[in-house]
Amino acid sequence: MKPLQISPETAIALSKKLGVPLEHLMHMPQHILMQKIADLAKADATTDAPSKEDKQ
Repeated sequence: MKPLQISPETAIALSKKLGVPLEHLMHMPQHILMQKIADLAKADATTDAPSKEDKQ
């Protein structure tokens, strides 16, 4: 399996955000990485969304 084709800046940012060592991130299967990114996006969306109380 070849390393992911992402920029060094993106790899470092993802490594910090996911809490995964850079070496592990670069050799992580693409489908697993995509799932982790989707989970991060979902978590960010729920924390950024205003609650119903904020709208009133």
